[in-house]
Amino acid sequence: MNNFQSGTNRTQSNKILKHMVIQRWQSVLLFITVVAMAAFSLLSLGQIQLPDFTLDFTALGFYIEGISTNGSASGYYMYTLPLFIVSIMSAIIPLINIFLFRNMRLQKSLCLIGIMFILAAVSIGCGYGYCTFAETHVSWSSLIIAPLIAIIATIMAYSRINSDQKMLKAVDRIR
Repeated sequence: MNNFQSGTNRTQSNKILKHMVIQRWQSVLLFITVVAMAAFSLLSLGQIQLPDFTLDFTALGFYIEGISTNGSASGYYMYTLPLFIVSIMSAIIPLINIFLFRNMRLQKSLCLIGIMFILAAVSIGCGYGYCTFAETHVSWSSLIIAPLIAIIATIMAYSRINSDQKMLKAVDRIR
């Protein structure tokens, strides 16, 4: 009877391990976070209409839209380097996190750090968008929801990592 039980335990542990190889959804979710935050970092977040011209708001700065034909200013009006650095870091951290699948503890920590960077990018972006130019209106682009998508994907990846960690502990107990 003892041989039968140990054979059953091996079968259960093999099923769990095969299930874990298939269950790499956290990598997909972290990749969604990378894409969302890279788009947030590199594409237009909105526009600000000033009396003389329109500014395109990106994570790198405020860019004067259009081509100057009468000698007026063109190019970047003001750089927002802190927003750019924090938003790029919020894309790089999950990218690194994808390749740390063997160290689940570190992966969970990086998920939480990534969420903090995303929240920092959102708050810095709102600060620049609403407080830089007095009495102007910001027309936000639909890309402004990218950090929300990234946070949801990171939280889901964290829960998947946590469940994989629990499965590994269960397999170790069975052995």
